[in-house]
Amino acid sequence: MNPHSSNAIPVVFQVLIFGIFVILAIWSAVRKSRMAQKRSKELWALSQQLGLAFQQNRDEGFAVGWSFLTKVAQGTNRYAFNILRGNLVGNNVLVFDYHFQTGSGKSRKLHDCTFLMLIVQEVFPPVIIEPETFSSIVAEALGFGDIKFESAEFSRLYRVRSEDKKFAYDVCNPQMIDYLLENKGLVIEVNGPVILLAFENQLSASAINFNLNRLLEIRARLPDYLFTKA
Repeated sequence: MNPHSSNAIPVVFQVLIFGIFVILAIWSAVRKSRMAQKRSKELWALSQQLGLAFQQNRDEGFAVGWSFLTKVAQGTNRYAFNILRGNLVGNNVLVFDYHFQTGSGKSRKLHDCTFLMLIVQEVFPPVIIEPETFSSIVAEALGFGDIKFESAEFSRLYRVRSEDKKFAYDVCNPQMIDYLLENKGLVIEVNGPVILLAFENQLSASAINFNLNRLLEIRARLPDYLFTKA
């Protein structure tokens, strides 16, 4: 009996397992690439439907230019892609997929989101409106409070942060509060010349179209006196 034969089988299995992992990795990469191409085609079609320009390739400079926004400034290795931009029923809009990384090593996490922005002439102080979470409740208990409103339900469901309380109350007026209670879970940032809707995951083309209408509804509920008169 060959003394090396007992080692042959484990080696064969190691090679086989390695080969399977390689095949699975290639299959996963090809599948991811096909899904990305399919998404880009769907967003291009949406841009044509809405009369917006479309840019598929990643743009690191875009992330730098809008980094004054809290949601855009998250993490590292930031870039935008699948960018739609232009005029939508008299409003200057930007819609884009957004990539960033948090953590490092084994704790590294990659994020691919969708952001919708409406650009205005005014420059507003920062206000962030987002759903209340367990961590924000803990932070409030430790003294890092958010702004409270007369609507107990709104204060229970949403966290509002701003150094300018008066402006925050202007933004979260009764009409806006009613709308946000009807459309729970929205994340909004008003900052500089931007009104932004942020989503943790990539939205489908139909969901982007739907949320563009939501963005315009949010703009319509901001008081006229906040905007420059012609």
